[in-house]
Amino acid sequence: MSIRIYVPSDTTARALGADRIAAALPKLAAEQGVELEIRRNGTRGLYWLEPLLEVETESGRYGFGPVKLRDLDSLLAAKFWLGEGVEHPLALGLVEEIPYLKKQQRLTFARLGITDPLSLDDYQAHNGFKGLRNALALSGQAIVDAVKESGLRGRGGAAFPTGIKWQTVADAPAAQKYIVCNADEGDSGTFADRLVMECDPFMLIEGMTIAGLAVGATQGYIYCRSEYPLAVKNLNAAIETAVANQLLGEDILGSGRSFQLEVRMGAGAYICGEETSLLESLEGKRGLVRAKPPLPALVGLFGQPTVVNNVLSLAAVPFILDQGAQAYADCGMGRSRGTLPFQLAGNVKQGGLVELAFGPSLRELMFDFGGGTFNRRPLRAVQVGGPLGAYLPESQWDTPLDYEEFAKVGAVLGHGGVVMFDDSVDMSEQARFSMEFCVAESCGKCTPCRIGSTRGVEVIDRIRAGQNVDNNLALLADLCDTMLVGSLCAMGGMTPIPVQSAVKHFAEDFRTNAVEEA
Repeated sequence: MSIRIYVPSDTTARALGADRIAAALPKLAAEQGVELEIRRNGTRGLYWLEPLLEVETESGRYGFGPVKLRDLDSLLAAKFWLGEGVEHPLALGLVEEIPYLKKQQRLTFARLGITDPLSLDDYQAHNGFKGLRNALALSGQAIVDAVKESGLRGRGGAAFPTGIKWQTVADAPAAQKYIVCNADEGDSGTFADRLVMECDPFMLIEGMTIAGLAVGATQGYIYCRSEYPLAVKNLNAAIETAVANQLLGEDILGSGRSFQLEVRMGAGAYICGEETSLLESLEGKRGLVRAKPPLPALVGLFGQPTVVNNVLSLAAVPFILDQGAQAYADCGMGRSRGTLPFQLAGNVKQGGLVELAFGPSLRELMFDFGGGTFNRRPLRAVQVGGPLGAYLPESQWDTPLDYEEFAKVGAVLGHGGVVMFDDSVDMSEQARFSMEFCVAESCGKCTPCRIGSTRGVEVIDRIRAGQNVDNNLALLADLCDTMLVGSLCAMGGMTPIPVQSAVKHFAEDFRTNAVEEA
């Protein structure tokens, strides 16, 4: 009987050598008379331990990591396949008992790293498609009501109640309606969408199919960023399998109800993460932001009522329809219900994915899970919510991870990306980057965003050069106000947020050269 070893197959693990390890390990073991069966699972999201090898035993899976190709000889010499009791510097014990993982509340990511991403049997053995089967027995309105009762809100940035959006589309009269998944994950430090698509693609398919049943849509599209080729490959393979097993397509599970699903690849434009720009791109046009109203829920893709949700919003739906709305709503605080997968990146010791119910503080996330900075220098600033999110100083790190609590301090949770900076960071340079990013990524349709960001870079350059600092800081403040209130979408409307927070909380970085010249 062979010994089963799990080797992760997501993009990050592969970049760190997982494919080479998966290919070499059984050959080296065979030379010693040991037969190993290699299974490719998704990542656990514990990225500082990747590639993480897991040995299946009667007691559970024992982990070893981070494993490099050069470690295989010593692992085999230590008989690592025995799991329990093996003495080796990379031995981690039972994976489920690793504190970083054990302290999480994994609802959406419960299967992450456990199943083979493309195995339908694996998915169904871990509660997969139970939500869809339950949904098929309900009316569309009952499904919408369940999502409302769960408290699920958009996980893409605006945190708009998902059930309200679905209700609008369900009530809209139309012969054709669409479900569009915004998988154009472009925020710095974010990778949760990618993990869903690469490591648990059936979950997204199930969530989108349930959404279609809820609002009466028969066609769905996943708009995936072009930088995610493995996600596109796995989604297409999973869609093919689901159709072959009557879980997608015509006459789903003999119900007489249908839902078609296609993957469309983006073209590298950050602005296409904005829902109306995304719809323009899906229609084969240049990704320009549309004026609202009308809302996409009423006039969306090809002019028809359209649900546009983020990957994480749709991925949460199968749990809600399986375990019930209350089980989801029981997690979280205030109006922020359920969980959010936070993604720790930047200068962090233990980077990875942390799914938590809303409520713990940002400090707990960065230190209890992240372990502080990678280089052990003092942490100075953290940006949450992508490149348009505020920079938070230490005085705000005790803010609870909650949409409303973050809004009170002028910050956003957004997609849950957390990028950490040590005390060597120049915050005036970070403010400049925010404006420069907008210059590069603006669709150019509105003047405050297109011209404002260009002028913003110029003004910050003058400030950093010590030229007439007070007047230029006042000019920068006016420019930010204009962009905030005058931009057509969040690209220009939110670019000032990181700039204003940097000026407010790290003012000394904007006066360094002026002081030196004085």
